[in-house]
Amino acid sequence: MRIDILTLFPEGFEPIKQSIIGRASQNKIIDINLINMREFSKDKHKKVDDTPYGGGAGMVIRPDVVYDSYKSVYKENSKTIYLTPQGKTLNQKKVQELSKEQHLILICGHYEGIDQRVIDEIAPEEISIGDYVLTGGELPAMVLVDAVSRYIDGVLNKASIEEESFTNNLLEYPQYTRPEKFLGREVPEILKSRKSSKNR
Repeated sequence: MRIDILTLFPEGFEPIKQSIIGRASQNKIIDINLINMREFSKDKHKKVDDTPYGGGAGMVIRPDVVYDSYKSVYKENSKTIYLTPQGKTLNQKKVQELSKEQHLILICGHYEGIDQRVIDEIAPEEISIGDYVLTGGELPAMVLVDAVSRYIDGVLNKASIEEESFTNNLLEYPQYTRPEKFLGREVPEILKSRKSSKNR
């Protein structure tokens, strides 16, 4: 899968270059690209936002900056997502659905948001990670990438995915490992017997 992330702050995506997703990227299972929308600004100072029509606090990202960065990566098989508090809340069913896509384009809003005209033109699916407001779409984009990546073939072994929390509408049971005793608390006896039978 290819994932293109349109953002004003590509340096904020360091966490997804680590651990499981980092290894998947190195092994060419996932191709994650960060597109800095500032590079598409026609302003000599690389300004990407302006004051909102009608007044109000904050700044709005210009539509031409978003559109030109979007067009630079768009293909016929692209699935475009705008991370916004107004979107439908991300859940496991949507995660599994998105993992079957060949190409995701994630648009990260910032400041007071993005000019509505470019949203109407692109018509992305709008997704939220919860009913609260963040300073930008970068954290939600990382959440989405992390969740979706787990379901891409080769990222995790199949057994890990089959026993995943929420997969069967259930959360995982409590987990234990060594040592058998910790601060006076012991691993449940039934789990110790199962572990010993597995090791035979």
